[in-house]
Formats: sequence, structure tokens, C-alpha cells
Amino acid sequence: MRRQRILGFTAVTAFAFLIGHGIAAAQAQGTAPPDATAGMTRQVNLSPKEELSQSEGFITRMDASRTGVRRQLETARAQRDVVKTLCLNDKLNQLDVAIRSARERRQSLEAAVQRSDADLANHEFTILSVLRQRADQLTVEANQCIGQEAGFVGESAVTAQIEPGIPKDPAEFQPPPAGEVNIPEPPSCMSCFK
Repeated sequence: MRRQRILGFTAVTAFAFLIGHGIAAAQAQGTAPPDATAGMTRQVNLSPKEELSQSEGFITRMDASRTGVRRQLETARAQRDVVKTLCLNDKLNQLDVAIRSARERRQSLEAAVQRSDADLANHEFTILSVLRQRADQLTVEANQCIGQEAGFVGESAVTAQIEPGIPKDPAEFQPPPAGEVNIPEPPSCMSCFK
């Protein structure tokens, strides 16, 4: 157990050394190390006041999405479609949480604009953008909620046919004589090598 720990520590140390050596070599050659946040950040080229006005549009759009999902939920309830009602209710609850959070973030954005704190305003606007995207995604998911299907029209009936050679009483069943027992052989192995 102790030897495994020493080997693990040695492997981690060697890996860290190689990474550090690679970064140092890249810097010595004049190239920068790879950016770990590449593709994860988005540059926003709006002024804080523009971000504030655009955030109002985000919340309006999210409210409209919530209204549409609420109408779908009311229709599903009127049709007594339990499956669709549960799905839409879940999406509506998630939308409500996103909208509530967006309103709180908009208040923080407004306070940052009043203090002329561009970095905080940019941060709050980025979070608002993510919440708007989440609301759009939830709206798409709500539109994909599937309810109960009408699998039949009218009354259904089940019919059963019993083969005539089968005894009705299990006590009447007689196993075949010992010489007539057919024991099937297991299938041969298709991927085996001999």
C-alpha cells in the first residue's frame, strides 16, 4: 500500500515537472502556453448602459416564454393529460427559478451601472445572458413534452386461442416417454477458436 502511494506521488510529480518544463520551453521560444479558458469566455462590447437596456429585453423575452409554457400547461390540465402536465409543470418551475434569478441579477447590474463599475456590470450581464439561454432551452424542452397518446379508438377486446392438444387440467399432463425426450444441443460457439 505504501509503495503504491510512493509510485502515485512519483507519477504526479513527474507529470507536473513535464508540464512545467513544457510551459517554460514555450515561453523561451516566444510562444505563449495554451489558454485554458479558450472558447469559454465571450467578449461583450457593450457599454454598461447598453447592457442594462438589453437585459430588460432578456427578461421580457423570458416572461413571454413563461406565458407560453403556462398556456400549454393549462391545456394539458384541461385534457387531463397527466404525463404532459408533469413535464410542463417541471419546465415552468425551472423557468420561474431562472426568471427570478435574472431579475435579481438585473438589479445587481443596475447597481453596478449606477456605481460606474464596468467589470461588475459585464459580469452580471454575462450571467443574465446565460440565464436567457437557459430559459430558451427550457422553452424548447417544454415544446417537446409528449403526452399520452390515443392508442385506440372505441372499445378494445382481447381474444385468446388455446391450442386443442394442450390439456385443460395440469394434472392431466403426461410427460413423453423416456426414449422420446428431445434434448437440444447448445448452439456452437461462433467466435471460438479451436
